Amino acid sequence: MPKPTQEHEWLVKFVGEWTTESKATMAPDQPPMQCTGTLTSRKLGGFWVLNEMKGEWSGDPMTGVQTIGYDEGKQKYVGTWVDSATAFMWQYTGNVDATGKVLTLEADGPNFMGDGKLTKFQDIYEFKSADEISMTSRMLDANGDWVTFMSGAAKRVK
Repeated sequence: MPKPTQEHEWLVKFVGEWTTESKATMAPDQPPMQCTGTLTSRKLGGFWVLNEMKGEWSGDPMTGVQTIGYDEGKQKYVGTWVDSATAFMWQYTGNVDATGKVLTLEADGPNFMGDGKLTKFQDIYEFKSADEISMTSRMLDANGDWVTFMSGAAKRVK
């Protein structure tokens, strides 16, 4: 049986219960929305973390479920995201930077600020400490520029 690697062990940083605060912009002509919620993260064996995020999105309750693991063959972190607000399953690949503090996950998804065609997205998790994560989501626009549409923080409760 395979054994978890140091890359799998890195994911344990997520495990715990967190409160989240963020602001999100869903269209260029709309003001940012303030969002609060929770993140509950647990290990799934020694190879995966399962993150469940709950909060409000545009005044409606929303739940998202994220998986993150490490694929030794691809030498990449991999994962998925599904939520109660959309019918799209996001499929991630990514890496941890040289500092060991930042995980960047990339995916192709529908451009909700434009024509709905697929574009590149990034979810970036920066561990500021063992008890605080900075979270940023951005997408590639038609000009080839990265546009941040969500930024926030998670603070460990336990």
